[in-house]
Amino acid sequence: MMSSLWKAGGTKDVNALRNKIRIGIALAALAAIIVGLKITGGGSGSGGTVTFTQLTEDAVPQDITSQIVPEYRDMERALACVVEDKVYVLATRGEKPTTGYDISIESMTLAEKDDKSTLTVNAVFTDPQAGASLTQEITYPYVVAETELKELPDKIQLKITYAD
Repeated sequence: MMSSLWKAGGTKDVNALRNKIRIGIALAALAAIIVGLKITGGGSGSGGTVTFTQLTEDAVPQDITSQIVPEYRDMERALACVVEDKVYVLATRGEKPTTGYDISIESMTLAEKDDKSTLTVNAVFTDPQAGASLTQEITYPYVVAETELKELPDKIQLKITYAD
């Protein structure tokens, strides 16, 4: 009799233990996913790739060309501003001695850490070809992109690669 009671109670205990183990494994897997997203900056709420459109010179808002570009064109940097409720990113190359220098934005990513957002602007710099006939004129290459960001990031960093 004792053995049948143990079997009945034992089966319930084993099933309850199995369920607890399954729940524990599921919670551990969920915690690993959350930690992984925080480390990599993934997930919809914590950042990722920023969608943007690189603008032609005539599509850049007048406020940017008249106020922001003149103030920052001498520097090699990236910055963001809001014009008419849209977030724009400006990347500049600084002063150059001739024509033939260019800049483009390859990609942008947004990462969150300690409740602070960092926008990384990946830009490609193109220099004049060796031996090319160039106009000796001071230039200030820059590019402006309209983003789908809803607010300005806390920090912006410019990462540069050079075109071949």
